[in-house]
Amino acid sequence: MASIGTLRQLQILLALREHGSVTAASEALYLTQPTVSMQLKNLADKIGMPLYQQHGKSLQFTDAGLEVLKTAKNVVDCFDQLEMRLNALKGLNSGKLRIAVVSTAKYFIPHLLGEFCKLYPNVEVNFSVGNRQQVVDRMKDNLDDFYVFTYPPKEIKLVTTKFLDNPLVAIAHSQHPLAQKKRISLQQFFKLPFLLREQGSGTRYAIERFLEKKQLQLNTRMIIESNEAIRHSVMSDLGVSILSAYTLVYGEDAGLSVLPVTGLPIRSQWYMGYLENKQLSPIAQRFLEWVTTEGYKQLEKQSRKVLKHSH
Repeated sequence: MASIGTLRQLQILLALREHGSVTAASEALYLTQPTVSMQLKNLADKIGMPLYQQHGKSLQFTDAGLEVLKTAKNVVDCFDQLEMRLNALKGLNSGKLRIAVVSTAKYFIPHLLGEFCKLYPNVEVNFSVGNRQQVVDRMKDNLDDFYVFTYPPKEIKLVTTKFLDNPLVAIAHSQHPLAQKKRISLQQFFKLPFLLREQGSGTRYAIERFLEKKQLQLNTRMIIESNEAIRHSVMSDLGVSILSAYTLVYGEDAGLSVLPVTGLPIRSQWYMGYLENKQLSPIAQRFLEWVTTEGYKQLEKQSRKVLKHSH
């Protein structure tokens, strides 16, 4: 049977799916745009059907394109795993490790990766960050080995492991009148102008679940799409907010105060998950074992510091 495409063409198609445009795919692969466009055209010509269509700035894959993508992922994964198994037979601790995390986890996951890469310096890490919905979308496309979040999606079959507490604390400008109080009621706090994460954020999801349970409503002043922007907006006294305490430990906390609000922090857990039918590579298995037996201890000291701040 004639080949329907080269391995490189399949890799380019996968990069197009992941990055959303020819320009972004070419930058990620360190290729020129004409080269990427030509390889995609050659692949479509071999298959005899268009693989995607451009609608304005958005790119949509055809049914044929989705089928090729599915096979391309399997083919590339097989080659990656073969390389890792051969390295394991040679006694080499190397390979690729792909991790996608929700935006709040970006404050502490690099500390885990740093320690792991000291033990295994030949590991190549692909580290992606997005809000909860973006990570779920990557999960649906099976783009990564592991996903880190606080609320695993129920509609996707995952193997999950709890590995760290995630307290969500109330914050305000350090000179806010309530910053000097010893105790603040939930009702009093939620009447204040509130800065809320965007739809699709895990932090927002946790806050909305908490409010529903307590039968409370927010006084939303602004919706903001990043933890950093919320921190700086709170520093500017635009309102109060609730964020993971890890954004204060590993981010900047100058100009901020953790408020002693009754019933807070909101308690949640960090999970590391992978797709139930995912065949983990040797290095991915080693990473999971290390995180759950040794790696998490690297964060426990910071966790205790965080919990102390949030009381």
